[in-house]
Amino acid sequence: MNAIAHDRVNILGVGVSVIDVPEAVQSVNSFINSGKKGYICVTGMHGIMEAQADPVFRQIQNGSILTTPDGIPTVWIGHLMGHKHMRQVAGPHFMMEVCAAAAKNGTKHFLYGGKPGVAERLKKVLTERYPGLQIVGTYTPPFRPLNVQEEAELYQMVLESGADVMWCGISTPKQERFMAKYIDLLPVKLMIGVGAAFDINSGLLKDSPEWAKKCGLQWFHRLCQEPRRLWRRYLLNIPRFVCLYVMQLSGLRSYELEIPRRPHAAL
Repeated sequence: MNAIAHDRVNILGVGVSVIDVPEAVQSVNSFINSGKKGYICVTGMHGIMEAQADPVFRQIQNGSILTTPDGIPTVWIGHLMGHKHMRQVAGPHFMMEVCAAAAKNGTKHFLYGGKPGVAERLKKVLTERYPGLQIVGTYTPPFRPLNVQEEAELYQMVLESGADVMWCGISTPKQERFMAKYIDLLPVKLMIGVGAAFDINSGLLKDSPEWAKKCGLQWFHRLCQEPRRLWRRYLLNIPRFVCLYVMQLSGLRSYELEIPRRPHAAL
């Protein structure tokens, strides 16, 4: 069983955790102290839609210790299912709150991801904002799977750093696949996939204003900043997501929610 247990809302077969930001931060600290290993997914509509064509990716998300509601539509669905206390736990905000707590509790963090220079820039931003925060290493991976030599180099870096938490910012679904593959291979207790949080928290991208988040228009704000990269993701996935969920809600289509007995038992 998971060291931290939360109800999950079945959204097209993906179990999204019924949680809010304070609970998520507390769960991170509890899990680190549990002596176990696992990963956390931060999942919105994009991750759920990616899972529709890929059962293995769906298992990866369901094999997490938490799959937080990154987008407001997932929160609305949770409320519809009776979970009124469920709140958005978006990657950038979640990362900041965990780091704020880490500056006080002494946990050590490693940044994996981003384009060249981004992880170092993020380290500078976070350590200046949260005095006492220990970011003990950074690594900028190539845009391909790691080779044997790179795996060995990363292992040694993480081992020597003594990191407790590895933040992964290499976008969905790459980061989730990475976490599921490497959580048992690298000497860290917890991995958290936060995607665009590396760019947003380092100041390279603007975070969405609060009104856009509350109205479920966070996707539109991001689309305006990166139209070439994101137009297909949003303009094709949003209608499909709405259609499929209406079918699930009406009973015209059913989705089984399979949660592995062991955290990260997805591969």
